[in-house]
Amino acid sequence: MRQNENGQPKSEPELSIVLVSYNDRVRLGRCLFSLEEEAKNLGAEVVVVDNNSADGSQELVRTSFSWAKLIENSENLGYAKGNNRGIQGSRGKFVLLLNPDTVVPSGALSTLLAELKARPEAGAIGPALVHEDQTFQVSFGRKVSFFSELVQKLARNPYYKARLKAGLPARETGWLSGACLLLRRTALEEAGVFDENFFLFFEDIDLCLRLRKKGFRLIFEPRIKVLHAGGASTSREKLASRLEYRRSQVYFYRKHNSRLSLFLLKIYLRLTFFLQRFFVLRTNEERTLLREKARAIFKDAAHNE
Repeated sequence: MRQNENGQPKSEPELSIVLVSYNDRVRLGRCLFSLEEEAKNLGAEVVVVDNNSADGSQELVRTSFSWAKLIENSENLGYAKGNNRGIQGSRGKFVLLLNPDTVVPSGALSTLLAELKARPEAGAIGPALVHEDQTFQVSFGRKVSFFSELVQKLARNPYYKARLKAGLPARETGWLSGACLLLRRTALEEAGVFDENFFLFFEDIDLCLRLRKKGFRLIFEPRIKVLHAGGASTSREKLASRLEYRRSQVYFYRKHNSRLSLFLLKIYLRLTFFLQRFFVLRTNEERTLLREKARAIFKDAAHNE
């Protein structure tokens, strides 16, 4: 049994909060500041996994948020592998996966935890994610396949945003966003942690699918709202992020969907990349990045079919 500094038995925390950060010092500080009081009141442990940031994030945690446990990686391991290290380094019966570009309002942690504890059939619960202007993000959904994604983006997303604004009740769903996702550790252990073949994007949907296959329900609770900034700062970063999204999307389709869905996705991506290269991107650097990443995406898809 672990002991505290006085040699007395140290109880395990009920809640562990895991954040993975990479060169996001300012927003990480905002997030930790928003967590501090309630995390301490709940006796929660906070684990910050730094993916070899070069912006002083590690020093910020050590000096201004020394109550948080800091795990420093020697390279950028990505979101999935970084979270797995944080989960393995945590001890709580419940694990909250939280992006550093979030701000958690007072009372949200305890309410989210109480809601999950009250639903023994649920393996995970997620709040509503909102932009800084308080408009809703769609952070939940049903099955992910080529046709369901079209329906989600063209019909369900506008519908759900309108319903969220009007007041949508808690509901069972097919997946939840990993930007703020509270899980039972027992459910996580049964379903398995993140698939580390995902560097960024779709790893949360993949985990949710595996949780559901194990019989756990996923609950979306929009009465609890968490601010989620998101987004990249430069056009090159946005392009690189979108291409990583597509790489993960192809891997997810290959892992979980039919050959038809994967085939249609690849046709869609070839058309999208062509249009971007010749009509959207403005610099040779961006076009080169697109060409190289697209080639790698399709080569990987063909190799693993």
